[in-house]
Amino acid sequence: MALSDRSVTRVRATVGPFFFIVQQQTAAIVQSLGKFDRIAGPGLHLKVPLVERVAGTVNLRVQQLDVEVETKTQDNVFVRVIVSVQFFVLEDKVYDAFYKLDDPVNQIKAFVFDVVRARVPKIKLDDVFEKKDEIASAVKAELSQVMDDFGYGIVKTLVTDIDPDAKVKQAMNEINAAQRMRVAASEKGEAEKIIQVKSAEADAESKALSGKGIADQRRAIVEGLRESVDEFQRSIEGTSATDVMHLILMTQYFDTLKDMGHASKTNTILIPHSPGALADLAAQLRNSMLTANEVSP
Repeated sequence: MALSDRSVTRVRATVGPFFFIVQQQTAAIVQSLGKFDRIAGPGLHLKVPLVERVAGTVNLRVQQLDVEVETKTQDNVFVRVIVSVQFFVLEDKVYDAFYKLDDPVNQIKAFVFDVVRARVPKIKLDDVFEKKDEIASAVKAELSQVMDDFGYGIVKTLVTDIDPDAKVKQAMNEINAAQRMRVAASEKGEAEKIIQVKSAEADAESKALSGKGIADQRRAIVEGLRESVDEFQRSIEGTSATDVMHLILMTQYFDTLKDMGHASKTNTILIPHSPGALADLAAQLRNSMLTANEVSP
């Protein structure tokens, strides 16, 4: 980005035959018969016609120059680096700024190009963004040392933009997206693992509680049958426990048939049998009850 002549060193003053006016933050160079005579500050000044003339003016304001440099990094990636240089003319060196340096813009650009293209090729692309302040400090140190001899001071240098090639930026974004997807997949896997573990623990606890409930239910049934047998034997003399069990099983058998008969829809299949088969069923149930008593605490 080039600066206009007005913003660098050549700012015209209001000049008449016998006087000239210099604007604020501006210094005028007065020559007498082609030779430097004096530096005039802001305000109204007199001059000798035909002898003295205003050769030019120098802008004393702080100015900014944006320099775009294209270079490559250590890993051979081309990047576009924009460096903003803020500079001004030293008031005590207006003579040097006007006479020693004809084109300060190109001079500053040359030094910025030199420093950036010497530094960036030693840095990898990922580190260029982190070390942009170091690049800016190096540019300022180089410019401050050189431009001071020409009457210019450097206020600040800033690396305002680092722009790799579009394909490189797309690749970097894809790498970043892939890394994030891997992290997301890992977290999702851990979450599913926790869910499965918790589900297995819940299932095991549920089965344990279910088994305990079944065991308690069977013990309650055994206790109920025992109480029924004892109560029946006390009420009717001469009856044995076997007779009582047969009677209870017969009662439950007919209750079951009754319940099945009340159901409007059922897919239960009844196999031909006789009530006499209850003896075998009673023996099996009795053996089960004895076994349950033995294993119960």
